[in-house]
Amino acid sequence: MVVGLFFYLLLSRSGPLGSLGLLYTPYAMVLAEAVLAFPLIAAFVLSGARGRVEEVRLLVRSLGGKEGQVLPTLFWESRRILAAALAAGFGGAISEVGAATLVGGDIRHHTRVLTTAIVVETRKGELESALALGFILLGVALLVTALLVILERE
Repeated sequence: MVVGLFFYLLLSRSGPLGSLGLLYTPYAMVLAEAVLAFPLIAAFVLSGARGRVEEVRLLVRSLGGKEGQVLPTLFWESRRILAAALAAGFGGAISEVGAATLVGGDIRHHTRVLTTAIVVETRKGELESALALGFILLGVALLVTALLVILERE
């Protein structure tokens, strides 16, 4: 909610970026969700890759590689960590409702997403619809997680 409130104030007409007209658009929603996911992804990546930098640097140099090859090699060697980081960021973003509602406005056929639609259906008392949407959201989350696991193994 705090991130959503921050972006609402930033993007509202009286805010410093209000002239851009981004409030209640998918762009504002993506921006807010990215800011929410970034700390999760960064924490995973930093904690996992921090101890490997020197190890990978020595490996690249011992194989006759150049300094410019260290970063791509580090990414490849840390692909499991990166997959876990992306899964955590994705999970955090799709489970969040507050920021999406504040900056997107939950406008039908424009900025309504699964999480906000679940809230709308629940408030209307349409629990069957809310549950169906919840299962769809769960299916999407499981599918993305499965894809990340498959990519991480290769």
